[in-house]
Amino acid sequence: MNSLTEYLWFTTKTRRDLVNITDTLEQLVARSGIQEGLCLVSAMHITAGIWVNDDEEGLWQDLWAMLERLAPAGEDYRHHRTGEDNGDAHLKRTLVHHQAVLPVTRGKLDLGPWEQVFYAEFDGRRKKRVVVKILGA
Repeated sequence: MNSLTEYLWFTTKTRRDLVNITDTLEQLVARSGIQEGLCLVSAMHITAGIWVNDDEEGLWQDLWAMLERLAPAGEDYRHHRTGEDNGDAHLKRTLVHHQAVLPVTRGKLDLGPWEQVFYAEFDGRRKKRVVVKILGA
């Protein structure tokens, strides 16, 4: 079994953002030389996640609206008693999830026809990272 580990760094200009990382992941899979295996993509910060879905602006707006309904910004979360103001970002990360495991087949990410992989930021404007670990033969 072979492996490749890389770290992607993000500093978004806004508090929330979606960054399409599909092309970067495909380049890492190619560089790994792995033909059959898995690509783990994991946000290494508690207010960011990984989202696999369609690269379509209307869907993004629907995602943000849904997350805002379920975990609205500005609420008086218990977490704010620690001096933080990002309780909603922690909950949004929980809803989206922090990682995805993607199949690698014949040396390429094996995604559905419309699937793209996004770094989802819920409390940006500071440096955060994602670990990409590709395992296989």
